[in-house]
Amino acid sequence: MFLFLQLICCCFLHPVTPLKDMPPTTVIKVVFSPDRRPENPNSDSLFYQPHRKLRWSDFKATAPLRGPSGAVSYTSFAYEGSSLQRKDTLQINLTLQVFFVKSASWVKSFAKDEFALEHEQLHFDITWLVALRFQQRIKNMELTADDFDSIIQYQYIEAFREMNKLQEAYDRDTNHGQDPAAQKNWKRSIGEALAALTLEGALTPHFTPLSADSRTVSTFKTAW
Repeated sequence: MFLFLQLICCCFLHPVTPLKDMPPTTVIKVVFSPDRRPENPNSDSLFYQPHRKLRWSDFKATAPLRGPSGAVSYTSFAYEGSSLQRKDTLQINLTLQVFFVKSASWVKSFAKDEFALEHEQLHFDITWLVALRFQQRIKNMELTADDFDSIIQYQYIEAFREMNKLQEAYDRDTNHGQDPAAQKNWKRSIGEALAALTLEGALTPHFTPLSADSRTVSTFKTAW
């Protein structure tokens, strides 16, 4: 089961040099990188890593005594970044953060089996998929120097809505993981969608940022 989230999106804009004093921008380059920080066992957040699957020991919250659900996963995504101006090029560097919150996720003792864990893992995979789709849309958009931040934030909100709809459909179609055939179909569909995005270059594993003499225009991030 997926725990639905209420979105709180904030933008922090700190201009270093007034935009009117900047040289005209003719090229806008968007560079995404996933947040692949090393896992910290003391952290409450587990950041998505394709090779690191969920374990029941990651579910730290106390399960309620009542209610039909055997487990609940709290997953979400956010971004943070900065923009750099050099000559006529504005480079927007964004770090994509997809995470699982341990202290908000729980499991009941009777539900601790491999099939149920696979169901919860797919909730995490769906969040990763939606985040990559958000990334792909931003990279394919024509952004402007004046309002790129608001455009990115709007697309983030739309992606967040898409995530909640997909998670709800997944739980409904699989009867919260009780329908093995439906679960298998969703696993195949999500796997194929993730493979297609990876092949299309949605991720930017390596990039060369603008040099150190570039001027920082702004930094911004989302909050949840």
